[in-house]
Amino acid sequence: MTRSWRKLIAKVFDVEAHEVAPLALGLTMFFLLFAGYFMLRPVRETMGIAGGVQNLQWLFTGTFVATLAAMPLFGWLAARAARRHVLAWTLGFFATNLALFALAFQLRPDNAWLARAFYIWLSVFNLLAVSVCWSILADLFRIAEAKRLFALMAVGASVGGLVGPLLGVLLVGPIGHAGLMLLSAMLLIGTIGAARRLQAWRDRHPLGPEETRARGRPLGGSPFAGAVQVLRSPFLLGSAVYVLLLAATTVFLYFDQARLVEAAFPNRVDQTRVFGTIDMIVQSLAIVTQLFFTGRIAQRLGVGVLLVAVPLLIVGGFVWLAVSPTFAVLAMVMIARRAGEHGFVRPGREMLFTVVPVEAKYKAKNFIDTVVYRGSDALTGWLKAAIEMLAHQPAVASIVGAVIALTWAATGAWLARAQRKLDDSGSVAAVDVGSAGAARV
Repeated sequence: MTRSWRKLIAKVFDVEAHEVAPLALGLTMFFLLFAGYFMLRPVRETMGIAGGVQNLQWLFTGTFVATLAAMPLFGWLAARAARRHVLAWTLGFFATNLALFALAFQLRPDNAWLARAFYIWLSVFNLLAVSVCWSILADLFRIAEAKRLFALMAVGASVGGLVGPLLGVLLVGPIGHAGLMLLSAMLLIGTIGAARRLQAWRDRHPLGPEETRARGRPLGGSPFAGAVQVLRSPFLLGSAVYVLLLAATTVFLYFDQARLVEAAFPNRVDQTRVFGTIDMIVQSLAIVTQLFFTGRIAQRLGVGVLLVAVPLLIVGGFVWLAVSPTFAVLAMVMIARRAGEHGFVRPGREMLFTVVPVEAKYKAKNFIDTVVYRGSDALTGWLKAAIEMLAHQPAVASIVGAVIALTWAATGAWLARAQRKLDDSGSVAAVDVGSAGAARV
């Protein structure tokens, strides 16, 4: 890329000229990851409905149990492997899994238990893989850089989320589900390559004299350190509560989506098309937001706006659903929530982790992004089912969802204030994570 192009990109998107190269690498990393995931996501949604909407809470519970099983393994890897290798080993493992699933689906394409296993596996893979990529960014960039770059890097995720369903629609006929899985595995390998180049860029432009050498060492500690860190730190615990409430509102809307889509579109092909259309609309809106609004809002108004705006919008969405529980209303609310999460919430909450110690960026963060998120999924799934069984009125569940979303907004406001205090202190050691190694950089 020529110097003139770098200057033009820097001016248009309000970043520093020397940040254009890492911006492109981060964007590429997320594009490849999300394109691979979103090729397979509509297939997962159709498999979930095929097992019966009334059984979704069992799939959510199975996903939570699988997440609990996976986290000690990731904790062991994060403790033993050099920081710069954590992402490569994690995504390499998932790529191997996809190749095995491709073989299994080629041999047994109609096996119901294989379909359920894939639904659960993809749900675990999604959160852990995305979380590890964001851990790398939180490790490589500081808060001032994050405010300029994170939302723009997330454009890669949104573009990947837009291209992925299109690739799935175009290629599922010629190559089948097994072929899509192999292609997704190849995109994961490309994700590893982009991440390695991003780390190499930071090695050439280190933030401190010992930074490069530190990333070549393992973090050490216990595989369960992430959970301990969250419980001992008010800031990390608040971040966990924020994610728990985010996931709870998602589950309330997800169950309504499954119920209303099943009623409006009985045919499975039509269901997959509906899910794919929603995905494309969401990603298109997210791209515009991330390119032109998120970074500027974060720099001028602060992270708090990113964390609070969407929850408040969803409060109104749940009230609207209580009054008019139709598919059209649900689709608009679901699109607003998901586009808002990609455009505002995700970049905002990832910025929070730039002010925590290094060990927490990997262990505590991934515990929150996986165990807390999927635990909320499982718990909220049963809560939603119980409310619908007892109340027999969808409006009751919508009102409960509105209360959860309001609490979600309040938690975001508290986190934004806490993050500003930590940033002003100028020391990540201000966060007490209860670990002797946590303050290492």
